[in-house]
Amino acid sequence: MKKLGTEVIDMGKISSRGQVAIPSEIRERMGLHEGEKVLFVLTDDTLVMKKITMKSFNEITRPLKQKISALKVKESDVPDIIHNFRKKK
Repeated sequence: MKKLGTEVIDMGKISSRGQVAIPSEIRERMGLHEGEKVLFVLTDDTLVMKKITMKSFNEITRPLKQKISALKVKESDVPDIIHNFRKKK
């Protein structure tokens, strides 16, 4: 493990089941606990993991909610939208 200012750099290993253990210092500093959700974002060959909080979940879904609101989609419309989307595939 290497510390650079506020950064912590550490390595993990992928298990045969595709699981990665997050190093303990990183878990502690991020306040990650068993069962909590994380978001993975892949860009080219860079993978970013972000802790999900209700605030960040709302930030992530805000553009989707705004788009749905602008389109005036109602919850009752969702099953038909999904069905039509699946038919196109």
